[in-house]
Amino acid sequence: MKNIEALRNSSEDILNCQIKDDTGLNDFQKTANDVHIAIPKVGIERFRIPLNFEHRDGSVRSTDAQASMFVFLEAHKTGANMSRFCNILQAEGLEKNVNNEFFATVLRRYRTDLRDYDTEPLIPQAHLTLDFNYPVKQQSLKSGNWGWQYYNVSMEGIEGRDGIPYINLTLKYEYSSTCPCSLSMSKQYEEQYRNGETTEGSGIASAHSQRSVATITVKYKAESKFHVEDLIELMRIALPTETQSLVKRLDEQAFAILNGDNPMFVEHSTRRISEVLNSEKEILDWQAKVEHLESLHSHNAVGYIRKEHPKA
Repeated sequence: MKNIEALRNSSEDILNCQIKDDTGLNDFQKTANDVHIAIPKVGIERFRIPLNFEHRDGSVRSTDAQASMFVFLEAHKTGANMSRFCNILQAEGLEKNVNNEFFATVLRRYRTDLRDYDTEPLIPQAHLTLDFNYPVKQQSLKSGNWGWQYYNVSMEGIEGRDGIPYINLTLKYEYSSTCPCSLSMSKQYEEQYRNGETTEGSGIASAHSQRSVATITVKYKAESKFHVEDLIELMRIALPTETQSLVKRLDEQAFAILNGDNPMFVEHSTRRISEVLNSEKEILDWQAKVEHLESLHSHNAVGYIRKEHPKA
C-alpha cells in the first residue's frame, strides 16, 4: 500500500515543483515517478478534427473525424504530454492527405516527439485511430443513376519496437439477406396454390429478408497500397446484395432478383466473407461479426469468424 501514499500529492508538493516549462510554469509531467507501474496505452480519445482523406482514384474529400491517440508509458515515467498528440496530428493533417503513409508518419512522430528529452530512446509503442464516415459513389443496378454510399470506417495505426507500422481497418458493410428456408417455403406454397392443393391466401407469398450488417477488421502493413475501396470491393464479391443509395423501379426489381439469386443464412454470409478475405494476400489477419437483423424474429442471428492461422 506504500505506492498509494506515493501517488498522493500534498499542497506543498504541488507548489514546489522542481521542473519548469519554457514559460516558467510548473511541469509535473516530467517529474520523477516513485510508483513504477507501466501503462500500456495512455492518451486522448474523442479529439475532433477535419482531415482530407485520399481515395483510391486519387480524389481527396474533407471529412470530420474523431481521433484516439495513445503511447505506451514506461514505468519510470509520470505522464505523457497530451497536447503534443493534438499538435502533431493537426500539423500533419494541414500538410498531408490521410492515407497509409500518413499513419506511418504520425505514429513515428508520436514515438519521437512525445519523449521528454531528445536523448531518450523512442517510446516503445504508439497508436492512432481515426473514426469517420467514408463516402463512395455507388452505381444503381440498372437505371444508370448513382448515389453516395457512406461507410462507417475506423482506421487504427500501431507502431511498436520493431518500427513496422500496421493498420487495422474496420468497415461496416450493410446488405440484404433473404432467408433460404423462407424463400423455399414461399415458392412451395405458390406452386401448391397454382395446382389447387390449397386455397389459403392469395397465391403470392413473400420470403422474409432483412437489412444485415457485417463488421470486418483487416490488418495490413502501412506500406501496403490497400485502400478502403479495396475492402468494399471484396465485400461486394462476398455479399453482392449491398443496400442501395438511389434506386428507380428498374433497380428495385433488379435488387429483388439479386436477393433471389443469393439467399443466405448468417452462416452462409460468414463463410462467404471468409472465402474472399482469405484470398487477399495484402491482408495479414482479419476478423468479422455478421448480424442478420431478423424481420421474422424479435432476436438477431449473429456469426463471428476470424482468419485461421496454421499451428506451429
